[in-house]
Amino acid sequence: MPRNYYAPQRPSILRRLIKWAFVLGLWGLIIVSCVALWFAKDLPDLIDNPKYERKISITVLANDGTLIARYGDIKEGNISAKHLPKNVTNAIIATEDRRFYYHYGIDPIGIARAAYVNFTQKGLHQGGSTITQQLAKNLFLSQEKTYKRKIQEALLAIWLEHELTKDEILAAYMNRVYLGAGTYGVSAAARVYFDKSPDQLTLQEAAMIAGLLKAPSKYSPTGNPKAARERAKTVLALMLESGYINEKQFKMASSSKTLQKPSKEDDQAAKYFSDYVVDTLDDYIATPKTDIVIRTTMDPQVQQSTSATLRKYVEENKAKLKVSEGASVVLRPDGSMLALVGGVDYSESQFNRASQGLRQPGSSFKPIVYLAAIEQGANQDTLVEDAPVSYGRYRPTNFGNKYYGVVRLIDALTLSMNTVSVKLADAIGVDKVINTARRMGITADLVPNLSLALGSSEVPMIEMAGAYATIASGGYAVHPYAITAIEEKDSHKKLYEYKNDPAPQVFRAGDVQMLINMMVSVVQNGTGQGARGPFFVAGKTGTSQDHRDAWFDGFTQDYVAVVWFGNDDNSPMKNVTGGSLASKAWRDIIVAAKADETPSSYQLVKDPRGGGFADMIDGLVSSPFPNLLDGTDGNMGAAQGGQGTYSNSPRFSPDRPGDNVGYSRFND
Repeated sequence: MPRNYYAPQRPSILRRLIKWAFVLGLWGLIIVSCVALWFAKDLPDLIDNPKYERKISITVLANDGTLIARYGDIKEGNISAKHLPKNVTNAIIATEDRRFYYHYGIDPIGIARAAYVNFTQKGLHQGGSTITQQLAKNLFLSQEKTYKRKIQEALLAIWLEHELTKDEILAAYMNRVYLGAGTYGVSAAARVYFDKSPDQLTLQEAAMIAGLLKAPSKYSPTGNPKAARERAKTVLALMLESGYINEKQFKMASSSKTLQKPSKEDDQAAKYFSDYVVDTLDDYIATPKTDIVIRTTMDPQVQQSTSATLRKYVEENKAKLKVSEGASVVLRPDGSMLALVGGVDYSESQFNRASQGLRQPGSSFKPIVYLAAIEQGANQDTLVEDAPVSYGRYRPTNFGNKYYGVVRLIDALTLSMNTVSVKLADAIGVDKVINTARRMGITADLVPNLSLALGSSEVPMIEMAGAYATIASGGYAVHPYAITAIEEKDSHKKLYEYKNDPAPQVFRAGDVQMLINMMVSVVQNGTGQGARGPFFVAGKTGTSQDHRDAWFDGFTQDYVAVVWFGNDDNSPMKNVTGGSLASKAWRDIIVAAKADETPSSYQLVKDPRGGGFADMIDGLVSSPFPNLLDGTDGNMGAAQGGQGTYSNSPRFSPDRPGDNVGYSRFND
């Protein structure tokens, strides 16, 4: 047969490769489209219900409106697309997405690089995300690292590029990104770290802000300034490489000494106050649903000077007297809290010794015992024998085993005689002492035994401050308070406002005045002479067993304050007493408070109807006060006269000014 010259020729290898490449590409496109459609099915819901969440922010203000502290996730004003801060914008683009203005939401080169790293290192170590992708994740997605999220992130990035301009994407990103210290957005970070608006940031500060994007905690300007400076140099080098700055600008910014807003020790100390406020928030409002502002009674000058005084006394005596901590509460007579310092260094310990600590008040608890006795018929001239005494196995003794024989109550309190205080508690009953403490606002557990008369039960400082404020008021129940108002940040809607309700009278005015006279004698003639000042002072020292706690609690006409020194591990100090460090520090704190150029106002509103327990006082006196000279019941052993003045008898002056008569178990 003749040969068929028109038979089809076999295609060449090249043509076959092109054909299969087209087929495989078509199938690949179909598969990719199906995958994209599968992961895109959730996008409408993600867009309509973005996943962006942050904790509500709490802003705490002092009584003059100045900022004390912020908590939660902080959000400041938004940056607009028309007013992008130049330095910050350039720093972020150079660091995060150099080709931002040239891609359409996805950077193929970046994705390829990330895929290679993840493949070779067997894990998700890089994302290759553009700024648009990061915005998509922040707006709509969770932070989990899965391939599903990366695909959805890419799809959302393309959608954002279609819906927004490049500058709008940048502005949205800069308003949403987390930059450490609870800050969301460049505006909040600039304010928290440098106390500036974003357009006021220097080139180095802008580089520090951009550097936070890599690791906010690691490169925090406040938490790790050295690392922040090093990271800023890296950002500046990237800006130089990208052409945003020149060599001269790079060198100047790299060597600049400009750092974050100074964080003074005293500014840190103010956080003891704000921590206390935030911790008690549940007592005032339910869980807030939006950002709130808390206005407080804190006086910045008094808070600062109180903190500085405590720190000074501890630093000067730490090695010599083995004292490592101090705390203080300062009130106005109406209970408004001007200062609450819970320790000498907030950066080292956030434990608030003024509100959370429980310490033995020692003899600073004795005025409560004496007031209970006065209610039962005693007065400052009632005669009591200061001598060794025993109650079964309990044998309270004076410090140094020094006794004075027959004394008046005013002299017994002046020199802090232990046996007298225990005798009073035994004579009137410990239950009446506890009842008196409760009316003074002390809610701590009080062990009902005779050692309570010497301050053996642990009490928070803030409750002791309230008790002394009740004495200073003349017998009206005064409760320390720190919050004047709570409002929503944006709407200014009031969620709480302090009402200065009339304080009920819980003690007879005459009884309290007699106690105050005796407490004046403590300062003028007794253990509290270190607190003397050119003004009226009444108070009481306190020192616990083995000098583990040293207190001075007292008041003037305008201030009530308690001061404590000790060690967190409850180890003994070296002969530190309430009459030494504590009383002197108290005096310095009050002197500084009185020097406040803009003192806070206060007003104690007294209930004209009396009320409280005052109406029941007379019913508590069931029999004449016992004669404690011989321990038998009988007529009140009282000298006549002298109820309106304090004792000034040289017979009962302490051996050395400011020293304690004290006792073996609970000194001072």
